[in-house]
Amino acid sequence: MARQWNFFAGDDMERSYKKRALLERVMEYVFLAAACVSVLCVALICAFLLANGLPAMGEIGVLKFLSGTRWKPGADIYGIFPMIVGSVYVTAGALLLGVPVALLTAVYLAFFCPKGLYRVLKPAVELLAGIPSVVYGFFGIVVLVPAVRALGERWDGSGNAMLTASILLAIMILPLIMRTTEEALKAVPDSYREGSFGLGAGRVRTVFRIILPSAVPGILAGIILAIGRIVGETMAVIMVAGNQPRMPKGILQGVRTLTGNIVIEMGYATGLHREALIATGVVLFVFILLINLCFSALKRGEKA
Repeated sequence: MARQWNFFAGDDMERSYKKRALLERVMEYVFLAAACVSVLCVALICAFLLANGLPAMGEIGVLKFLSGTRWKPGADIYGIFPMIVGSVYVTAGALLLGVPVALLTAVYLAFFCPKGLYRVLKPAVELLAGIPSVVYGFFGIVVLVPAVRALGERWDGSGNAMLTASILLAIMILPLIMRTTEEALKAVPDSYREGSFGLGAGRVRTVFRIILPSAVPGILAGIILAIGRIVGETMAVIMVAGNQPRMPKGILQGVRTLTGNIVIEMGYATGLHREALIATGVVLFVFILLINLCFSALKRGEKA
């Protein structure tokens, strides 16, 4: 009886093993199909942008399109250089304002924040990431625009300006940079900290001289992701930036970004005007692609 039971038990184990193997094989194909769908979506987007944007660039002239300083669709004049410069300025301003605050907050949460206060601050920081862009835009209109208008009265500033957009975007990227920075800081081995303490270094010196430099790859990855968020943001920027298609002359003057240019005019654009907006999307797509390539290179360097 014991031998017969062992025989049937072994048979059941073999069938169970075959079922698991079949399930794993099926799931491999499911995962492969999902990956192929994702790649196909990206390929279709690239094909659509290139097929509709490159002919417009060829008709307008690539250099004229990229370096032109005038955008007048009614006269068939399409130069997006002011929008490129506006996007770069707004991105740089948001990083200058947001990155230091995010880094210092992450350091505080990771090493100096009491546990009771951490349970309050951490969810509050995470809540910032879930606020819709249009709500940020309303906050910018009600709070930031009047503040910047009061600051720029002597320069005839309206409040809808590059500075306003930079401040708003700096607030929007705080949770992303703080989360990635905190994770990078906590990922540094404890032996680094213990060795620093053993050599007589204080807590602050250990954090800023040992742990923070060791977490630089992870911090840079978060900053690059934040740049992608800034460049791709549309609704909040449209509501506070002023949307003037001209070369930026100061931080208290209005500015138009690449994404804002597309959204504002796509609803009524036809013919070459519409194709020029799609070509603007091609430029934006290439910019985002370069950011992602930088992120991938950083990740490879971190693993190495």
